[in-house]
Amino acid sequence: MSLTINNSSNSSTTVTACDTYTWNGITYTASGVYTFDTETILGCDSIATLNLTITPSTSNTTTASACDTYVWSVDGATYTASGSYTSVTGCNTEILNLTITPSTSNTTTASACDTYVWSVDGATYTASGSYTSVTGCNTEILNLTITPSTSNTTTASACDTYVWSVDGNTYAASGSYTSVTGCATEILNLTITPSTSNTTTASACDTYVWSVDGATYTASGSYTSVTGCNTEILNLTITPSTSNTTTA
Repeated sequence: MSLTINNSSNSSTTVTACDTYTWNGITYTASGVYTFDTETILGCDSIATLNLTITPSTSNTTTASACDTYVWSVDGATYTASGSYTSVTGCNTEILNLTITPSTSNTTTASACDTYVWSVDGATYTASGSYTSVTGCNTEILNLTITPSTSNTTTASACDTYVWSVDGNTYAASGSYTSVTGCATEILNLTITPSTSNTTTASACDTYVWSVDGATYTASGSYTSVTGCNTEILNLTITPSTSNTTTA
């Protein structure tokens, strides 16, 4: 009489995998409980159990652009260079396609009268100040000085020529002249009158009343009277009166 004793042993494995899992040469694609009955080994049967959870893989791609640096919320890392970055958590894959552009800055200093149109943004500015325009990663700064315009008008009359102290020029004709310095405008309304001259030669006894100025002259000489641009000249000869008395 012979007696055969079969000893058995069991084992259980719990596995989580993405998409597929290969066990004992078999590839599984779905979650479940799987068993494998081995042949008798040394008179013993062995049954293995697989508790399998299959999770489908997921993937998400983010395309981003930033100036200088970018903090990716997925992994909390700070990136300073363009490139493609990957972060895997479990069966989920996050992909970042990143473009990093270095920041640039340009400053313009300008002065204007009353208003200034900035070519960068097309806006019209009427007050002094510092203004900023940001386009993408480029920053334009405008340091602006606005000066209110002023205007002054001078009315002048002169004989023959006139030297305008504003510009130092000599003018010989009537007219309106303008000189602009910065935001100040000077206007000259000028009347030029040609000079005239008249000479009178006169002789008188003792005294002479000149009709031009109404003065009484008692001595010979040359006298001048100027009214506006007219000059009157008197060449005067005064002869003292003589008296001859005869006593008989």
